[in-house]
Amino acid sequence: MAGMVEVAAKGAYHHGNLPDSLRAAAAELIAEKGTSGFSLREVARRAGVSHAAPAHHFGDTEGLLTSLATEGYRILADAMEEAARSGDDSIGRLLGTGRAYAHTALEKPGHFALMISNDQICDTNEAFVAEATRAYEALQAIIIGIRDELNPSLDVDAACTFCWASIQGLVQLSGLLDKVADDTGTTKASLDENIESFAHFLIEGMGGGA
Repeated sequence: MAGMVEVAAKGAYHHGNLPDSLRAAAAELIAEKGTSGFSLREVARRAGVSHAAPAHHFGDTEGLLTSLATEGYRILADAMEEAARSGDDSIGRLLGTGRAYAHTALEKPGHFALMISNDQICDTNEAFVAEATRAYEALQAIIIGIRDELNPSLDVDAACTFCWASIQGLVQLSGLLDKVADDTGTTKASLDENIESFAHFLIEGMGGGA
């Protein structure tokens, strides 16, 4: 009887949460092996379900990876919007969203591997576009505020692109920057300290000398 209950409970868990379980397994696999080592069969094995389960829920590899990237942008957009609401001024809002981006990227490496590369996802998927747009608009609203406050001639789209690229580059280089500091005997800055410096530099630059 106990064995039957255990099997039933396991089946109920998968029935109710299987898409989430498959996304979690996919994110774990990508974080470990990158997208080149991805396979639906391995995702199914890690989720403890039949090898046909991922295709049943997501159609194919692109469907699952697109769903995972969409989930990543939803998590990112939520974090950036919350950070923006908590900032008291332009520097505070930009700093907060930068930290939200960086920490989300580090906490969700499997998601971000897909989010910054369109090779294996459908980047025209409606849900994907909606969540990616929401994350971008969280940053855009801050840059518009900086334009209105400091520099009416600021190119908002160019500034957004520069900010996004800067914080992503900082995330990817964070480990290397630590090694350079160790090798050269210079002061090692934490990720949050580097983000704060970036935010101040960006505000000063976008202010047009104001």
